[in-house]
Amino acid sequence: MIAERLLFLPGAGGEAAFWRPLAERLQHPAERVLLGWPSVGVRSLDDLYRLVVERIDRPVDLIAQSMGGVLALRAALERPERVRHLVLTAPSGGFDLTRHGAADWRPAWRESRPAEPWWADDRSDFEERLAEIAAPTLLLFGDADPISSVAAGRHLAIRLRDAELRVVAGGDHGFARDRAAEIAPHVERHLRRAAGGAG
Repeated sequence: MIAERLLFLPGAGGEAAFWRPLAERLQHPAERVLLGWPSVGVRSLDDLYRLVVERIDRPVDLIAQSMGGVLALRAALERPERVRHLVLTAPSGGFDLTRHGAADWRPAWRESRPAEPWWADDRSDFEERLAEIAAPTLLLFGDADPISSVAAGRHLAIRLRDAELRVVAGGDHGFARDRAAEIAPHVERHLRRAAGGAG
C-alpha cells in the first residue's frame, strides 16, 4: 500500500523549509506535510512527538532530518500499522552515535540555544528495539558530516530489519536540503517499493 501522506520532519532547528527542495522534486502522489517545530508551548521532545502523531492518522511515509529521526524512529515503533516507510537523513539521535565516531553536538547546542534544552537533554535510546521496526528504511549519510558518521549509518543498516544505506560523497549535515536533486531519485524509488521487496 502506498502511503497517503509524506510527513517531513526537520532537525532540531525546526525549519519546515529545510525539506522544500526535496518535497518539490518528488513525483510521489501522496499529500506532503512539511512540519516545523513551534517556538512556544514546547517543553520536551514528548510535546513535539505529539505534534507528529497527530498527523499519523492515515498511512504515512516519514522523512526525517537529524534529530527529527528520533521522532520518526519512535513513531515507527509505536505506530507500525501506519508508518509505511522511513527515510532518515543524517540522524543524530535515537542511539549512541558517539560510539561510532560521531561528534557530540549537544554541548554546542546547549550554549547556543539555552531556551531549547530538550534537544540536548534527549537521550532516547532505541538500540535494543531497532530490529522491531518493520518499515523499510532508507539511510542517507554524508561522508563529510561529523555529527552523523557513516559508521553510525552502517550500524543502523545492520540493526534495522529492512534497511538500505546510501552515502553522499562530500555531504555535510545539511546535504538533504543542499543536494536535494541528487538524493531525490533514491528517495522516490524507496517510497515506491513494497515492504520486503527489492530496492
